[in-house]
Amino acid sequence: MLTQSSQAISIPTDLRSPRAKLVYLFLSMNGTATITELQESLNMKKISLYSILKTLQKQNMISKDGDRYTLA
Repeated sequence: MLTQSSQAISIPTDLRSPRAKLVYLFLSMNGTATITELQESLNMKKISLYSILKTLQKQNMISKDGDRYTLA
């Protein structure tokens, strides 16, 4: 269940990919997620998600703790 927040979520301006923005937004709203949770919630293939997550990690936008991803 999504709840409205009075705080606006800002997406980094250097994120160009719509899918990367979607992953970033999902993590902004949910805190953490596994690759399976991202796949099911965003209806994206795992192979695409791995590529996006790797790129976001290289840019120090997200971090991985065990099997969970979160904003850095």
